[in-house]
Amino acid sequence: MTAERTLGRTTVRLRWYVARARAMSAAEVVSRARDQARRLAWQRRQVHPGEPVAPLASAHPRPFPTRLDPSLATAIPGPARTALLEAAEGLMAGRWDTLGIERDDLVAPDWFLDPIGGIRAPADRYAFRIQHRSEAETGNVKQVWELSRHQHLTVLAAAFFVSGDARYAERVDEQLRSWWAVNPFLSGIQWTSGIEVGLRLIAWVWIRRLLDAWPAVTGLFERNEVAVQQVGWHQQYLAGFRSVGSSANNHVIAEAAGQLVAACAFPWFDDSSRWRADAVELFEREIAHNTFASGVNRELASEYHGFVAELAYCAALEADAAGVAVDRETWQAICRMTDVAAALPDIAAQPPRQGDGDDGYALRVDGPAEDHTGAWSPVVALGDSVFGSLPWWPGVEPGVMSILVGSLARGAREVADRPDRRPAHFADAGITVLRTRPEAGGGAEIWCRCDGGPHGFLATAAHAHADALSIEVRHDGIEIFADPGTYCYHGDPEWRSYFRSTRGHNTIELAGVDQSRSGGPFLWVRPALTRIVAVEHGDDGEVLAWCAEHDGYTSATPPAAHRRTVRLDRAERRLVVVDRIDTTGDHALALHFHLGPTVDAMLNAANASLSWPTRGSAGGAGGKATLALPGALQWSVHRGETAPIRGWYSPRFGVKTPAVTLVGVGTCPHASLELRSELAFHD
Repeated sequence: MTAERTLGRTTVRLRWYVARARAMSAAEVVSRARDQARRLAWQRRQVHPGEPVAPLASAHPRPFPTRLDPSLATAIPGPARTALLEAAEGLMAGRWDTLGIERDDLVAPDWFLDPIGGIRAPADRYAFRIQHRSEAETGNVKQVWELSRHQHLTVLAAAFFVSGDARYAERVDEQLRSWWAVNPFLSGIQWTSGIEVGLRLIAWVWIRRLLDAWPAVTGLFERNEVAVQQVGWHQQYLAGFRSVGSSANNHVIAEAAGQLVAACAFPWFDDSSRWRADAVELFEREIAHNTFASGVNRELASEYHGFVAELAYCAALEADAAGVAVDRETWQAICRMTDVAAALPDIAAQPPRQGDGDDGYALRVDGPAEDHTGAWSPVVALGDSVFGSLPWWPGVEPGVMSILVGSLARGAREVADRPDRRPAHFADAGITVLRTRPEAGGGAEIWCRCDGGPHGFLATAAHAHADALSIEVRHDGIEIFADPGTYCYHGDPEWRSYFRSTRGHNTIELAGVDQSRSGGPFLWVRPALTRIVAVEHGDDGEVLAWCAEHDGYTSATPPAAHRRTVRLDRAERRLVVVDRIDTTGDHALALHFHLGPTVDAMLNAANASLSWPTRGSAGGAGGKATLALPGALQWSVHRGETAPIRGWYSPRFGVKTPAVTLVGVGTCPHASLELRSELAFHD
């Protein structure tokens, strides 16, 4: 049995490599071949734990140019300060959440331990000989990498900045020295991914900045040869290895941002000016490459939009503070990203839940009560301080991150061609939002996102889901039709497959297969192409109706086409969804409606009564709606099932909870089939 399982894994791995190679251009193949040759050559540069090394060539003295005004500590709002200090006290006791796992072992952490499976990733092996995609070898590598982003240490450093309590600084000192000692250049799992290297550099710059008033800080950084070596090694790594081609998504932006931030804040090396110039050029090019003209991130994964925008602010403002020019087009793109972050969220300031999300932060200095996981509020708050808010923007309370990072700006920036009213249709990204206007006296907000855009970014579309024509619906910020989320990347292939599948979204599955064909957990080999057919606007500019179609089932036998129309009747407070399937043969059909985690459903034939507690309600107060489902299908309720997987919701990476899914099954006839669903709210 073991031999059969090993053979099966090997076959799957070979198929993945073949599919991955097909997704590469000839130029990318050449570039990766050069990288591989460099990896082989750099093995002689590996430093083993405990091995003495000569100091890196560096300029003396070692300045730290840009500091914070200490008075900023008093500008932190009371709730944000309280949450930060509570989080810091938890860390002092060893408690911290890493991607859904509550840990209590962080007083003196094991930097190589996967807390889920108890596996220790390799610590002294040459980094490029580690198979980091192999769970048997590294454990859950996301868990191992997450702690070594050192974002729990930036929280402790921020707590020192606002309180002056030296205990926090001393704990940071202990853990940085511990990490540096066991992770020398190119040894172990922490050197296998450029995005991790870039994010660590951002964390170290901010740790140094936040600990500036601590008397021992120069002994931790500038006068510490081990620290200087680590800062130099990290920048050498990023200069030598970059994500390219079909991998040049948010990873390459994190790499460029980390290099730029470190080269500006730690200009200690003979190569610092070259690293800085190369990083600016790469950063500007990749921000343009990764961003639609509308400002939406091209990966079409909501959390990554916020992550990339945070990276962009950290890098551009660091450069600004150091007097390093970032071009006007890049500032324009950052502003457009921010206007998107202000326009798309619902009335509760929660953004869409499209595509993958892994709770990524460019910089973490807020406590859990203020850390907008999966939200864009810090981006909007930063935009307010850098570009100024627009009249239609929602009000956002600044947090620790937006106040501290925003303070690096050398002045407000004027950007042309900003929208004079809240946009609702982003044609290039295929994102359209239908919503009511509570400020016009129409009752609680009804918010509906419609997906009619491209299937992800680059040849792999790594963070896309098979969600063409899917919708999300919220009522006063409560998820009614929910996107179930992501849950995991590694280690649970069945769960990874479910959460990115067509049946895991509010759309139609035909013939029991996904609209887009997967080639692995971060690879799509046959993406569905979606086309928006029509968008109808009201006199106030809001979208009243949307229609789109996709070609994901044209390869079926016989071919089939799916077109969906969504209309919001604001006066009647009713959302109508009409699905049309055109085919000449029989296909099994399944229509899914995934309800939010707080929504209950009572199903009677093809009618469902929905109820949920409202935001801030105490006791019995709640919302209600009626869902009239297509009578041509047989409807059933599913919640928390595992054989097969149905009825789950992931509120954040690494966490899943049962939730109601309504499933209607039937068969397409030898002609067109039209299915009508009506969601009526009873306010």
